[in-house]
Order: sequence, then C-alpha cells, then structure tokens
Amino acid sequence: MSEISEEQVAHLANLARIALTPQEISSLTTELDQIVDSIAKVQQVATPDVPATSHPVPLANVFRPDVVGETLTIEEALKNAPEQADNRFKVSAILGEEQ
Repeated sequence: MSEISEEQVAHLANLARIALTPQEISSLTTELDQIVDSIAKVQQVATPDVPATSHPVPLANVFRPDVVGETLTIEEALKNAPEQADNRFKVSAILGEEQ
C-alpha cells in the first residue's frame, strides 16, 4: 500500500495555510495513511459485476401525492394578523439597514 509521509502532510498543510505542530503532523500522517489504505481495500473488492450503491436498502418515497385543495383567500389569511399592509403580513424588521 502507499504510505503518506510527514513531509507530504506538512506540504499540504502549508499549501492550505494550516499551522500544524509536529505532533499534529505525525497524527495526521497516521490517520491519512489509514484512510488511503481503507480506500485501496475497497477498490480491490469493487468489481464491474458489483453494482454501485448509495444505500444498502432500497428506498421508496414515503410522501403522499400533492393534491390541490382549498386555499385561504387573502382576506381570510390576514384577518387575524396583528398588522398588515398591501395584502401582506406586516412584521418588524429584524435585519439592519443592509437590506
């Protein structure tokens, strides 16, 4: 299997502008090496006759179909609103002047 070196980790950290201690570089080197090894193992068993899957169990849509029903008129929707303006709910501004 391939091995990730501490020099490679340090180089990538430098490119990403991430300051790492020597202990962090050592730890990440071990972790990244294990990840690369795990990916290599998966690639060994992934053959063309095994279909790719995103989930081990087939999923089905559990939503009900959309059905158009009765809707409120503007007047009905706004009748209990504390404030309204121009056929809309009026609410206090919650954002600054940048809007």
